[in-house]
Amino acid sequence: MSSGAGLRTWLVEAAENERLDRFLSGRCPDLSRSRIQALIAAGLVSVNGQPARASYRPAHGDHILLMLPSQPLPPESAPVAALPPLNILYEDESILVLNKPAGLVVHPGAGTAEATLVQALITHRPEMLAEDWPAPERPGVVHRLDKDTSGILLAAVTRAAQEALQAQFKAHSIEKTYLAVLHGRLLPPEGIIDAPLGRHPTQRLKRAILEAGGRPARTRYRMMEQFRTACLVQAQPLSGRTHQIRVHFAAVGHAVVGDKLYGPRHAGLQAPRQMLHAWRISFDHPLTGARLSYEASPPDDFASLLEMLRLQEA
Repeated sequence: MSSGAGLRTWLVEAAENERLDRFLSGRCPDLSRSRIQALIAAGLVSVNGQPARASYRPAHGDHILLMLPSQPLPPESAPVAALPPLNILYEDESILVLNKPAGLVVHPGAGTAEATLVQALITHRPEMLAEDWPAPERPGVVHRLDKDTSGILLAAVTRAAQEALQAQFKAHSIEKTYLAVLHGRLLPPEGIIDAPLGRHPTQRLKRAILEAGGRPARTRYRMMEQFRTACLVQAQPLSGRTHQIRVHFAAVGHAVVGDKLYGPRHAGLQAPRQMLHAWRISFDHPLTGARLSYEASPPDDFASLLEMLRLQEA
């Protein structure tokens, strides 16, 4: 069994002649059976990546995940949707390169009581359960993308690979390029935004530019297309701060279209989520040292917005 603050996992080694709720009760002495049944009813227990019933009897090879939300469950919790299949661009014994869809959380966090990419990852590679992860609730996580940001994400199968890739991030040898649709006309059309970032002084979910106490943050950008009310840009974060691209562009008056946290409240151009996509990545393989590069095309919602903007220019 592997456990963390928000995630507990088991790989069943022998068929169990008992219900799932009893199976978990025997392995979670800190949780009452009624609490376990409530978690199952809320969809926070999955077997092989799918929400399970309390009456299910675990079988050999089953991968069971139990997620503990940091907040109390509401009286009538809606079941968590089944995990989407992983979109794998590359995979071997030590790493995966994934194309994350918008709307999927990377790992359990404060207040998170929904399916995560980490659940899908462990279900796909259950041997990860044997690793001694420094943060058990985030096994395999090397870096993260915001829930509503789509695109390329690296994941590690082993702790050694995780440490090697994180060292590359720290040394800034991993190159990431994002695509973003921004409000307005960005001038100059290319450059570097250099502004220190830190936690917003009054709004805990936000980051802000802080001249005093902020951490250095630099974003290189180049405009690819200009439209009447928006533009398409490439953006390369030269540092890895939370919400960096979103905050930097909002600070210069060109927030990411659809960004509900940093964008204008009454913008003429709307989108269902922030139009930010992790497009390309280059890194050294943690075992072979070979330089690898991958690219993921923007998803349909991103492409549809660009198509609409181009038609307006015609």
